[in-house]
Amino acid sequence: MAEAGGAGCDHYRRSCLLQAPCCGKFYVCRLCHDSKEDHQMDRFKVKQVQCAKCRRIQQAQQSCEDCSSVFGEYYCGICHLFDKDKKQYHCEKCGICRIGPKEDFFHCSKCNLCLALSLQGKHKCIENVSRQDCPICLEDIHTSRVGAHVLPCGHLLHRGYRCPLCMHSALDMSRYWRQLDDEVAQTPMPTEYQNMMVEVNSNTFLTVPPSSLPPLLATLCPPRSRSRE
Repeated sequence: MAEAGGAGCDHYRRSCLLQAPCCGKFYVCRLCHDSKEDHQMDRFKVKQVQCAKCRRIQQAQQSCEDCSSVFGEYYCGICHLFDKDKKQYHCEKCGICRIGPKEDFFHCSKCNLCLALSLQGKHKCIENVSRQDCPICLEDIHTSRVGAHVLPCGHLLHRGYRCPLCMHSALDMSRYWRQLDDEVAQTPMPTEYQNMMVEVNSNTFLTVPPSSLPPLLATLCPPRSRSRE
């Protein structure tokens, strides 16, 4: 078989066009279709493709039945995904293809998505969490080509430092807190504020009492204040 040609789009490297089952038009991928049309392409219903080299229209398959061009190094007959080899695999429970290698991931039944093995038994499960849209960009997380970050609170988002749902820090902020501590230690408190107390509710330190908070927050939090969920 011939090697895959240089055809493709900004989303995938492939040597064929998909015939949209909805409108019959040919597009390199479903994302290109969706950006031009007022409806979405159902990837699972794709039946026909057109070879980008010889223009032969044929049933969806990995190589051209006429000129033998390879449409994609990777091909999934369920999702009709053609692309260069990125160690992809089709997850039956997710219902779509994921970027692998497969052996580096596991499917969490409660979260209902594939996660890195390093998170197995070490993440907070939220039922069907990937079926929620990203609260930052409002894009679907489950089928998005953009990788999602699993936050300590269990929620998912594409990017950002805090979970917009509960405002919990997405990253380990301890180094930043220490930097603030040093700055506060070198900045004398103005006389007019020395006897003032300000109640602070922390979204990051959910269960830690004020006395155990970084000095900046512990100084500002009176004993009666408590963090909120």
